[in-house]
Amino acid sequence: MPQATKELVERAEQRAAIFIDGSNLYHALEYNCGRMDLNFGAFAAKLCGQRRLYRTYYYNILQDEARKPREASEQQRFLQSLYDTPYIEVRFGTSKTRGGVTVEKGVDIMLATDLLRYAWDDLYDVCVLVSGDGDFAYALQAVKNAGKHVEVACFTSNAAPELLQVADLRHYLAPEFFKGRWVGGGGGGGGGGGGGGGGGGPAAKPGRRRRRGGGRLTPTGRASASGTPAAAAPGEQPAAAETEREAAPPPSVQTLP
Repeated sequence: MPQATKELVERAEQRAAIFIDGSNLYHALEYNCGRMDLNFGAFAAKLCGQRRLYRTYYYNILQDEARKPREASEQQRFLQSLYDTPYIEVRFGTSKTRGGVTVEKGVDIMLATDLLRYAWDDLYDVCVLVSGDGDFAYALQAVKNAGKHVEVACFTSNAAPELLQVADLRHYLAPEFFKGRWVGGGGGGGGGGGGGGGGGGPAAKPGRRRRRGGGRLTPTGRASASGTPAAAAPGEQPAAAETEREAAPPPSVQTLP
């Protein structure tokens, strides 16, 4: 059998599991694409490529219907589309409000636990983590040490360096990647509206800061050295995602078309 054919066969036999940090992806889509009504079936198929999809796992928090009825209603519509997507599991943590800021509880732990448990149970060969959160770096390293191939998919605007360093392969997402992969159709985003409840979380407001994990998206698209959001200086404009792309990605880096 020719080597190229052999590699294609081996790749097709690999089982890929996709783990999506829902809140991280939601705010990254809003910042970089201007819309959040993502078709998760098409998204997973693109990330999976020629490999066999074992399952997609999506993690987020449920919106409080009493405090945020509009966001909760939008989330329920969004979740229904998720439930109708084959081979996807939806898992929820809890949330608490501190000083008007919603803080996630338990989401990172659930995702990291599933990453490790399913690797040790040999349920997948390839792990694709959709997140830029540096808090997952140690868990991803443990999965890698267990002999699994690990990949990270994220926008450069919210990518934590410590997470990227662990990955065997990095997928730097860009608005063009999502063309034709929206529930409402349309192009690749980059300023278009729509899909206010698409990510299962509240729409980000100017000045909103999220309080968990390194490399989290901020209104300026930056994070401080400690991983906490960095505030914009007076008169500073929000940084565009494309301006933060690493100058010369190593061979293991792949920018998805």
